[in-house]
Amino acid sequence: MNQLTANWILIGLSLVAANLPFLLERPLLVLPWTKSGGKQRPAALTWLLFLVFFALAYGLTEAARILIGQAVFAGGGPLQALLFLLRIVGLCAAAWLLMAFPGWWKGTEPATKSFFERLLEVLTLYALIGALGFAFEAYLGSVFPQGWEFYAITLSLFLVMGYPGFVYRYMLRKHKKRKTSV
Repeated sequence: MNQLTANWILIGLSLVAANLPFLLERPLLVLPWTKSGGKQRPAALTWLLFLVFFALAYGLTEAARILIGQAVFAGGGPLQALLFLLRIVGLCAAAWLLMAFPGWWKGTEPATKSFFERLLEVLTLYALIGALGFAFEAYLGSVFPQGWEFYAITLSLFLVMGYPGFVYRYMLRKHKKRKTSV
């Protein structure tokens, strides 16, 4: 895989991940607080699940760094490219399973998320996509040290990619509701 392909994969995944929290009502994160009207679970269990969830998310980023960043790409044949693509698909499937767990955990509770929860989901997905980007960078060559400017710019770009989902969630849907009620 070359740098152009890695860039386009990251851009496509970023576009999907940045809009996902605004398009889904299912929670993508296990958060330690409960909403009013939700199931009251023991606080210790909720905090433990919160910590385990984020430990698994961190483990997923480390797995991406190891499986992709330290992959051997000798010869560049079609089999090596296919194996590399399968690693990416496997890591994306593991991330999907991890992000599907909170919706399963909540069960039949009312599925409404606040803006703050959506923002936390966007930031978590930014970290996961960023880890995948670092793994690609390690795979393609040496990893360059990044300063705070890099993270400020990439976070800004990630938020801009999420703007269509934000418009749909908070502007377009309310406008349609007002229009139909008149």
